[in-house]
Amino acid sequence: MNDNIAKVVQRGENLEQLQNKTDDLANSSLQFKRGASDVRKAMWWKDTKMKLILGGVVAVILIIIIVSVVMTQKK
Repeated sequence: MNDNIAKVVQRGENLEQLQNKTDDLANSSLQFKRGASDVRKAMWWKDTKMKLILGGVVAVILIIIIVSVVMTQKK
């Protein structure tokens, strides 16, 4: 009988440890999700900035080419 009581108490302790581990895992997964979201946003902004800069450079080059062609046509 004492052995059965000890087993029940041990099982309760094991369940409590398992519950603590699952809580820790849930918290870790939330932190990971937030971190992944932050990284995704940062990379999106980086990609968008690069596209804008590249578009600006292409626009400036096109303007220079067009202006030089127009200036040579006028002469």
